[in-house]
Amino acid sequence: MNKVDKIFLIGFMGSGKSTLGRKLAKLLGYEVVDLDKLIELEVGMSIPDYFQQYGEDKFRRLECDLLYNIRYPDKVVVATGGGTPCYFDTMDWMNMNGVTIYISLNVLALVNRLKNAKVDRPLIKNMQEDELVGFVAKKLAEREVFYEKAKFMVSGIDLKAEKLVHYLHMIN
Repeated sequence: MNKVDKIFLIGFMGSGKSTLGRKLAKLLGYEVVDLDKLIELEVGMSIPDYFQQYGEDKFRRLECDLLYNIRYPDKVVVATGGGTPCYFDTMDWMNMNGVTIYISLNVLALVNRLKNAKVDRPLIKNMQEDELVGFVAKKLAEREVFYEKAKFMVSGIDLKAEKLVHYLHMIN
């Protein structure tokens, strides 16, 4: 499999990985794998429920195991979870096995996207907006060390799948 046959979208929760992943895959004629949806199918429960029952450490181990061991289609766009690149050696593994694209957004843009979608996100579901700003700022600072290892970094502001296709054509 050619490295450009596997495209990994990474970035903070709310950056648009799942939505862009579906659109990018359609434009390229690729299949799409949403890692969070795959985890939910695997465990038979939502990620918030899994977090609550088993904790983050067990979730991260499961996430890593699935990332490494699923049978990928020949041409695939993988929408990862926000924390996926930050645990174990997953970022290095994704870089060795495909093209990684970091969808970057600043703290306020992320907060604006997340404040109305908190119920589906176990790490932030009970936070008030001021707590959310602090949490996003802290977590983003921790995670950017990993995110910035991506082969490409693109701004998530008004990002369209067509722009991602353009970047991918530049590397072929």
